[in-house]
Amino acid sequence: MEASDIFLGNDLVEVSRILSSIDKIGQRFIDRIYTKHEQDYCNSKSKPEIHFAGRFAAKEAVIKALKSSGFKKPTPFNLIEIKSGSDGEPIVRFDFPCEGQCKVSISHTENHAIASAIFISE
Repeated sequence: MEASDIFLGNDLVEVSRILSSIDKIGQRFIDRIYTKHEQDYCNSKSKPEIHFAGRFAAKEAVIKALKSSGFKKPTPFNLIEIKSGSDGEPIVRFDFPCEGQCKVSISHTENHAIASAIFISE
């Protein structure tokens, strides 16, 4: 694998910005951004907004990594799913054809969520 086959993306989100969008736009915002599985996961937490922000940052980071690889197709947020693996690790699943794989890391505090993504083209 050559270095040019690896593409990076990062994103930082204020939790209050995501909470504000949820409060103002409601379920329409949530459905536009998150899959049903992600909604269930985030809503199962004591502070769902923190986890919604983390998933949002992860999706933004993934899109940035994809776009830097030359991927030109539209990438709706809700066609990128961030699942939790058996050890809690985030796993990226695309609901569209994509020639490669993506790994993501998410961290958050009460106020901010940050994510980094690596897209490895095939």
